[in-house]
Amino acid sequence: MSKIFIKNDRILFYGNMAGYIDNGKATVDPMFHCEEMNNFIRKNKLDVEWVNGVFDRLANGKQSFGEQLNLKSCRIYQLKLEVNPMIKFIGYDELKERYGEPDPNDYKVVYDGEIETNNLDAIFEKFNLHHPPNYKGHSLSMSDVIELYDKNGSEYHYVDQFGFKEIDFKEAQQEQQMNL
Repeated sequence: MSKIFIKNDRILFYGNMAGYIDNGKATVDPMFHCEEMNNFIRKNKLDVEWVNGVFDRLANGKQSFGEQLNLKSCRIYQLKLEVNPMIKFIGYDELKERYGEPDPNDYKVVYDGEIETNNLDAIFEKFNLHHPPNYKGHSLSMSDVIELYDKNGSEYHYVDQFGFKEIDFKEAQQEQQMNL
């Protein structure tokens, strides 16, 4: 019997839920990326997308087809080391008053993947206490930006002094790219 198989649209790798199948496409956590998994995917003629956080989401029982439509993927943006240190770790109102809106060019992506929730408080806790694999940033704090996205679009949230402030982060990014 194979150690990798599909059961109830889940890809099981030696007993671990490594990914899921949806419309003939496999979405698999990159922690399971190996020759054996590649051979399995090729043998089953599946298109594959390697997405961080899939194992977490499946292990916590949060990936069912109904939830798939509602749960969004997540990107965490943190300020680059070379930016003005005065804009780091300050509240949104102070930033806007002194320096203007957050500039996407000042940020880098430190995480991009699936997580088990869309709740901003739970995301804040996760990226402070339980860093997922492949997270390359510091604990979430003021001035960071959380993007929740799916095929219908994105929403951006500035981590503020108390809570979160929804911002127009992507629009500025698109305008800059169009000007290049």
